[in-house]
Amino acid sequence: MPKIFKTEEEWKKLLTPEQFQITRKKETERAFSGEYTHAAEKGVYQCVCCGADLFSSDTKYDSGSGWPSFWASIDAERVETKDDHSLFMRRTEVLCAACDAHLGHVFDDGPAPSHLRYCVNSAALKLLKTNDE
Repeated sequence: MPKIFKTEEEWKKLLTPEQFQITRKKETERAFSGEYTHAAEKGVYQCVCCGADLFSSDTKYDSGSGWPSFWASIDAERVETKDDHSLFMRRTEVLCAACDAHLGHVFDDGPAPSHLRYCVNSAALKLLKTNDE
C-alpha cells in the first residue's frame, strides 16, 4: 500500500482537533464517548485521515470495552501493528498502513475465529454506510 505523507499543518487543516490529537498524536478518546461505540449500521469503516477501507461492520462486535471493536480488519495489509510501551504497559498499537494514523490497539482476547480485538477510537474512523438492510 503506497504511503501518504503530510506535514503536521496539513493534517491539522484536514482533521478536527480531536481527530488530530487521536490519529496524529496517539491520544485516546474517553471510553463510551465515541460516535461508533454502539453503532449497528452496515458499512465499511474508513480511516478518517486518508479514507482507506479498514474494517467491515460484519466483523464489529460489542466487546464492552467502551470503544468500537472488530475481530478482523478488511485486509491484513490495510493495518500495521507496532509495539507500544507507553503508559507503563505492553500493548500492540494499530495504525493505518497508508498514512500511519493511530487507530487504537489490538488484543488477543477477542471472539473466534481470529480471537483478536481491534479496539479502535471512533474519532479515527468514518463509516461509509451501505444499503444492505
